[in-house]
Amino acid sequence: MEKSFEVLKKSKNKDARTGRIVTAHGMVNTPVFIPVGTQATVKTLSPKELEEAGVELVLSNTYYLFLRPGVEIIEKAGGLHKFMGWNKPIISDSGGYQVFSLADLRKITQEGVEFQSHIDGASHFLSPEKIIEIQISLASDIIMCFDECTPYPCEKDYARQSMELTLEWARRCKKKFNERCSSPNRQWLFGIIQGGMHKDLRKRSAEETIEIGFEGYAIGGLSVGEPQDLRNEILEFTTPLLPEDKPRYLMGIGEPQELWEAVEKGIDMFDCAMPTRNARNGQVFTSRGKVVIKNAQYKEDFGPLDQECECYTCRHFSRAYLCHLFRAGEILALRLNTLHNIHYMVKLFKQIRQAIEEDRYEEAKREFLRKWHNESS
Repeated sequence: MEKSFEVLKKSKNKDARTGRIVTAHGMVNTPVFIPVGTQATVKTLSPKELEEAGVELVLSNTYYLFLRPGVEIIEKAGGLHKFMGWNKPIISDSGGYQVFSLADLRKITQEGVEFQSHIDGASHFLSPEKIIEIQISLASDIIMCFDECTPYPCEKDYARQSMELTLEWARRCKKKFNERCSSPNRQWLFGIIQGGMHKDLRKRSAEETIEIGFEGYAIGGLSVGEPQDLRNEILEFTTPLLPEDKPRYLMGIGEPQELWEAVEKGIDMFDCAMPTRNARNGQVFTSRGKVVIKNAQYKEDFGPLDQECECYTCRHFSRAYLCHLFRAGEILALRLNTLHNIHYMVKLFKQIRQAIEEDRYEEAKREFLRKWHNESS
């Protein structure tokens, strides 16, 4: 299948919209939540379980796969889809966030990033060109430009330099993609908007990234420690600058209530490790808010985790059993919690898409927030 994106429905009073991304490995309905499978796996779950839960798209990380097992092994396996046994679409992150998060192990220059492996301390160098070559070799359906994720807080001069570096790398990524991609009708290339918390920099970043020309646009550099009000302000300012006929991707946001806010601003795609990470730490999402299942209050609670959920976990096990598993250190606790949280996120986005299609987004959002905060009608 040749790649395409279509906006199907726009909300009457908000910028929320539904759409459809077509990739070489299938169709993705938007808005969509993308589970994070950093090392070619969504932790604790099999590809079959993800598919049965309704997941349409997963994310893997170029930086981690470059280090282990190495792109050569994945190429020999026939690409990332075959290597990990996942036949649906894959998006590969460029590793820009790791440049941000592993600051003590790297040095950024105009040419790229020199860093020490967090695994064995070996020295490596990644340039924008190398990042594109790796992702083409992985055969990801959607590949991301290399960027510098601007930290928060930072001086405006640093934010400007970081944004300008991201723009320069975007130009080089696009050039390398055009040179090396043998199937441009199958692989997508997304540009990334940076600029920190400065609206003038965000505007310039958006304008110049669009001028380079990409098939989708991501907003990066948010959820890096800034207050939620500031994040929403920057998001509300930046999103309308992006083309309406291209997918819009907000990186790193996973709190359910924040997702409703972002969708109504016109965002189509989201990824975040939080739902799966929190599940492994004993926190699960329910229709009535978050539950810390490892807490002693659930030791004799024989009701389901979420009465409104039809996932395998909720249909077969009680809160008391899940509490016992976690407190006993059983691996099954991590699997069942994760399976539930993934199912929850898939169901949440089905509800969001339905609300847009039925022109009842604001009403549905209010009802969600009332229940999420466990308030009475």
